[in-house]
Formats: sequence, structure tokens, C-alpha cells
Amino acid sequence: MKQKILIGCSLIALYVLKACSSPPKQAAPETFAQGKPVVYQIFTRLYGNKNTTNKPWGTIEENGVGKFNDIDATALKSIKELGVTHVWYTGVPHHAVIRDYTAFGISNDDPDVVKGRAGSPYAVKDYYNVNPDLAVNPVKRLQEFEALIARTHAQDMKVIIDIVPNHVARTYQSLSKPAGVSDFGEQDNTSVEYARDNNFYYVVGENFAVPEPLNNYRPLGGEDHALSDGKFDEKPAKWTGNGSRLAQPKFDDWYETVKINYGVRPDGSKDFPELPAGYAQQSVQAHYQFWQGKSVPDSWIKFRQIAEYWLGKGVDGFRFDMAEMVPVEFWSYLNSAIKHKNPNAFLLAEVYNPQEYRNYIRLGKMDYLYDKVEMYDSLKAIMQNKSGTDSIAKVQTGMSDIEEHMLHFLENHDEQRIASPEFADSAELAKPAMVVSALISRSPTMIYFGQEVGEAGALNSGFGSASRTTIFDYAGVPAHQRFMNNGKFDGGQLSPAEQSLREFYRQVLKLSAEQSGFNGQYRELHNANAHTSGYDNRVFAFARWDEQQKWLVISNFSAVDTREFELQLPKELLEQWNLKDGDYEMLSCLGDKSSPLVLRVNHQQASVKIKLVPLESKVLLLGDSIPNH
Repeated sequence: MKQKILIGCSLIALYVLKACSSPPKQAAPETFAQGKPVVYQIFTRLYGNKNTTNKPWGTIEENGVGKFNDIDATALKSIKELGVTHVWYTGVPHHAVIRDYTAFGISNDDPDVVKGRAGSPYAVKDYYNVNPDLAVNPVKRLQEFEALIARTHAQDMKVIIDIVPNHVARTYQSLSKPAGVSDFGEQDNTSVEYARDNNFYYVVGENFAVPEPLNNYRPLGGEDHALSDGKFDEKPAKWTGNGSRLAQPKFDDWYETVKINYGVRPDGSKDFPELPAGYAQQSVQAHYQFWQGKSVPDSWIKFRQIAEYWLGKGVDGFRFDMAEMVPVEFWSYLNSAIKHKNPNAFLLAEVYNPQEYRNYIRLGKMDYLYDKVEMYDSLKAIMQNKSGTDSIAKVQTGMSDIEEHMLHFLENHDEQRIASPEFADSAELAKPAMVVSALISRSPTMIYFGQEVGEAGALNSGFGSASRTTIFDYAGVPAHQRFMNNGKFDGGQLSPAEQSLREFYRQVLKLSAEQSGFNGQYRELHNANAHTSGYDNRVFAFARWDEQQKWLVISNFSAVDTREFELQLPKELLEQWNLKDGDYEMLSCLGDKSSPLVLRVNHQQASVKIKLVPLESKVLLLGDSIPNH
């Protein structure tokens, strides 16, 4: 007699098998869409660019540029089919660029304090408007972005943009600020190094000097430009964005930006109210109430105004650049105000100091932090064969109290492309790491555009060098352009290997986004199999489950060796899964789904035979028990 092990398991299994198959022309109802956020990072200037010239230091006319309008409904549907829930449009706020927009009332920027020709998206010049490069009609650039927000929402995805709280462009000047809002520095007392309500710090009595270049660097690659003279007028000099207090910063300082003053005195002491003891355990609503009526530095108010402005435009969340360089009390103030306006706002912070993670989550009220130093760095070392998979188990254990807050990624605009020789030299090597990264915890997963088709970042586009897709210059992104296929966004120019890679990413991301079990409990199976014949430190296995679904995930990080072993399940897991003696189907949901495996349970011992070819992962759903014969 057939024994039912999971209530509704057959229905779930049928749904999962359908969800893991090739996408139908009309998507099936997502009955069990209870998974985790999936973030797709678009570098907006590059995403829609069809031009393949790629001349180093090339102009818009030579190399082209992507526009908001290029990210049309067809493009957004291709993103949505990957399981994406949130699109992070990088480089949207108006930043310094080397292009003449004076006809639109925009002042020219000086190449001596701009990195690249297209400029850094993290040197914001006007927080109340958007990069004019991204608009078909610069006069209507804000309306064109608002239309993109609406298109994204129409595909049932949320919109994230950057806020860069630590620094702004040296040339900050808002043409679009609302009534009652003043520019950063507009009301500063420049005769003192520090005042609480100054927006900047000043090097009193000294004028700014352009840094001495390194490695024969010349702005714009040496091209003649009226403002490229090795000088920039700033009297007195301001502290540089990375905290340099020199009137002439070093070339490797963030010399194109100036540091924002949040009421931290030059000696490091705080000039603002501090949170009472115990507020790490208080709700975001309690934090919001705490700040009501408190006197805070002017820079705090300015960034709250900026965030509320974009919330009013329909933006659903923010990625905060270098958040750990800003005091955690400010984040309590800002994030509680954001959540007061939109309780569902998605708040992601770039923080690299593990000792501060819990403060920025619990006191700063961040939803998510980059898991770069722990999970990303561990997976990168494994992919480069510099480390074994033991490190994954250690990271996950160490993060167990905050794991749902640690956003996982394998690429972003700051990191090397996986397929670059400087990283792994092959996008295929990321497959097991992607499975682990996306499915191991309750955290969101993020991918960077082009990652899913193996972009190698091989171009030297001007400022910077190959291995990272440029964020400073105008360029095309070759592998992504092959997927874009002249605006069809159908992969029509991809190689078979690139098409296969994208399908792999689609399957993994949709599992993460749509299957509730991956938002449930976790148990590593790595240490339990340390002495299992055939299982070694190039393999990693874990279980995920909730009341509806029970999953096993096993990945082979070896690029050359097949692994065969009997994966052992510990007694405690059998008890948690309430498994009785018998055989159970394990339904494969990644790659080859034609042959279910068998989990055998006998006297509180359980195992399943696993064979993994190089770089293969198995994602197995526990199905029904198999009838005795």
C-alpha cells in the first residue's frame, strides 16, 4: 500500500517539475511562489547599448550608450523569466560626465576630477534628477525614468536605485531640487574644518590640487579638452570622499568626490543623539519614534529628503553605497523614516566589516547587507581551487543568526567577471557556486547583467582595466549584446554554451524565487559525510525544508573529476522530516530531471546514491514513498 509522506507532495512535485522545465509561452500559475527576493543588477548606461565599436575612451557618438527607453517591455520580460523580483538600476542619479549639456542648463564637468569619460555613478552631481546620458530627450530625462519605473512595475518587479551617502561629486549642483531644499555645501561655513551642520569638511587655508597621476595616466586618454589642464578650482579644499584630509589627495584616493559630514568631529567623537541601550532589539517603528523632535545634523535631513523624493517617484528601495563609512545612528534615522513611508521598501547596504554587520542590521535597520567578505570570498577561493568546501559550512554557521539579511552574489559592478582570466577563466566554474549561493540560506540572491551568459569583461575601455565591466566609460558588453540580439532580447546571437548557461541560471534563480522550502530551515550535510567514500572537500551538500517541501542540494566543485557516493542523512534530519522506514522518490529539479533517485531509510539511517559529473549539482525534492512489492 502506498504511504503518503508529505501532504500535497504529489501536487508540489508536479508543479516543481513544470516550473523547472523550459518556460512556456504563457507562464503557468505560480501556486507556490513563496521564495526569496532575486535582484538583477543592471548597469543602466551599458545595458541597452547595441554599438559594438568599443574604442578606448570612445565618445557616445563612437561607442554608443544605453537609454532608459532601451529597457522596454521585451527586455523586462526576459529579466522576469529568470525569476527576478527586484531590478537594481545602477547609475541613475545624475553624476558627473564629460559631455556638453550646457544647452540644458547643466554645467560642464572637469576631466581632472572625473574618472573616465562617462564618469563614476558614485560621484553624484544632482540627486533630484537623472543622468542625461540615459535619456533620448535630456529635457525629459526624469519623465523617461519614471516611465521605466512604470514598465518595471507592469512586469511585477520592484525598482531599486543607488543612494551614495558617504560622498558626492566635487561639482555637486542640483538644478532640480524641490522648493525649500538647499544644495550640499550651499550654507556651509567654509572658514572652519568642522561644524555640525556643515555638509563638508574643509582644509582651511589650502586650495585643492589635482592629484599627481600614476602610470602615465592622462584624462580622456590624452585627448585635448578645454578644462583638462591639471587644475580644479576649489577654495578651500574639501576632504576627499574616502576620508583623505589632504588638499592634494593621492591618485588612488576617491579624488573625484568629497566626503559628507554627518556630525562626526575630526577626532571621531559624535555630535548627535545616540540610541539608548537596548535599541538593537527595538522595532523600526520604535526607532522612527525615537528620532521625532531630535535635532540632527543637516546632512541627515538632506538624505532623508532625497530618499523620500524617490519614494514619491515610485522607487521601491535603495542600495546604499559604502554604508559603513556613515554612522549607524544615521541609518536608524533614515531607514526608519523610509519604512514609515513604505514598510516594504528594500534596503540593501554595501558593508564589508563583519564585526559591524549586526549593528547595521539591528541598530541601522538595514534589510540586507552584501555578503562579500564571508560567502563571496569563500566561494571565489573554492572556484579558484585555493580552498575547499569546508569554508562554506563555517561561513553559514557563523552567520546563522543573521543569514537571512546577507545578500549573496557572485558578480557585481565592483567585482571581476567570473569568466575573466583574472578570476576563473570560465563561466562554467560558477555553476556549483551559484547553486550554493542561491539556495543555501534565506537571503536574497543577486546577479549582474551578463553574468547569466558568461560575460568575460575583457575590454579595456579607458579608466580602469579588463576583468571588470567598465563603470566609467561608454562601451558595449559583448555577451549581453549577443543575448540582446538588436533589441529582441531573445538570445538569438548566443552560442549554444551561452544559451545553456542562461537556462541553468534561469532554473536556479526560479527555484530560489518560487520554492518555499528554500526560505525555510537549513542543515549542512557536509560534516556528516566527511568520512563517506567518494565525498570530499570539492563537494558540498545541505538540506532545506519547510512544511510543504523537503530538499537536498549537492554540488561538485571539481572541474575534472566525477564524484560517486552514498549521501548520508543524519538521524536528526530524519526526525525533523518525520521519515519512517522505506524508500522515497527524490525528484530532480535541476539539469537532468528524467530519472528520480531513491532515498532509502532503514532503522534511522538514510542514504541516497549520488553521481555528479564535473561542476554538476543536484537539487532534489523529496517525493512520495515507493510502494513495497
